[in-house]
Amino acid sequence: MKKQLCLFFIFLFLIPNGYANAEPFNESNVKVAFVRDGFLWTKINGKEEKITKGKAKYDYQPKWSHDGKWIAYEVESKMNIESTEIWMYSLETKKHKRISRDGTDPRWSPVENILAFKSGGVLNVSNLEHFYNIALGVGDYSWYPDGRSFITASSASLRPDGWTNPVLFQIGLEKDLDKITSLTKNVKNLYTIPSELKKGNINVQAIYVSNFQFSPDGKWVSFVVSPPGSGPMDSNMVCVILADGRHFETIDEINGESPVKWAFQQNRLGYIAGGGRIVLGFKDKDMKVTELPAFKSIILTPQKFAELGFTWKDDNTLIVSRVKESEWSNDAKQRPDPSLFLIKIGEQKQIQITHPPKDYGDYAPIYLRTSGKLTWLRKKDLADIQRDLWIADQNGDNAKVWIKNVGGYEFYEDKQ
Repeated sequence: MKKQLCLFFIFLFLIPNGYANAEPFNESNVKVAFVRDGFLWTKINGKEEKITKGKAKYDYQPKWSHDGKWIAYEVESKMNIESTEIWMYSLETKKHKRISRDGTDPRWSPVENILAFKSGGVLNVSNLEHFYNIALGVGDYSWYPDGRSFITASSASLRPDGWTNPVLFQIGLEKDLDKITSLTKNVKNLYTIPSELKKGNINVQAIYVSNFQFSPDGKWVSFVVSPPGSGPMDSNMVCVILADGRHFETIDEINGESPVKWAFQQNRLGYIAGGGRIVLGFKDKDMKVTELPAFKSIILTPQKFAELGFTWKDDNTLIVSRVKESEWSNDAKQRPDPSLFLIKIGEQKQIQITHPPKDYGDYAPIYLRTSGKLTWLRKKDLADIQRDLWIADQNGDNAKVWIKNVGGYEFYEDKQ
């Protein structure tokens, strides 16, 4: 008996650490909708399925409904390549339904199966049977967490006496959509953004507003303010406002490729600070977190490194896609390839958790909170369209290719 126990412990010692600590992955908890080679696909319960028959152009990722039963997608019109159509796909009936022949930017209600989208500057909603006009002159927009209203902005416009100011609005939604009689009755002016935003010695002309995101408690809204022309690729401002419009703050400068994301439960806003597009160099791109309402910011990137993307793992932990600082090169092989690093707020040590092979990099990490798994894209270069979706334990162990050759994609995690 003692000999058997001894052999058992020797066997455990010899098992590779990643295998011994493997965390079982229940694929029934997460669904993926994605684009591949001009078709829309799903991966559910470990099985891939092509759900569209004809090849088409999808410039944006598909969108899951709040209950995971529908997928909305935007596809280039076959009648007019300058416009896109809005469609929905039912996982239960496996049927597609066109919602609009001319629409963009579909977004599901966070609480029910109502889909919002834009057509020109008109905001519309569909209850899956009919669609209704809600408001005019709408730029970017987002649902409020309760699903009863929207936050949106009208961009600044150029007049003979100069630019006007961008303005934030709250647009209420009638409970009975058939009773909508006015496109202005439920519109409330939230805040007029100053014509120029300043942080330190950086000034940005305020023209466009985009990327609205609500804090975990729903009290704050973050968004990005951009200048005209090609300026948004170089210098934007991350801002926040109370959801009722009573308080506005300019947070920091970012470039047009920087992600901005709230933590899961605490009002901590993460973003990659620093202006200038990547073609100006892999430098001055620092992972920062600002805590509200104290507006206290911390820098998490060590010197001589730059960040390309990040995801929250929990309220105190982030995973970043990181490179060593370097100048830009037109030769892709001379550019740095990123790896993923684990950062714990308040701790000095930061751990590299992926080690891509030579000439490959790990980009766009997304943590699947319900499943406890980490995903990312592995590809040969920043601009490479051939990329595979990888998955691993939250510490990077047991990494493997999950979906090969993916375009735009979105996850749906079952609520637990």
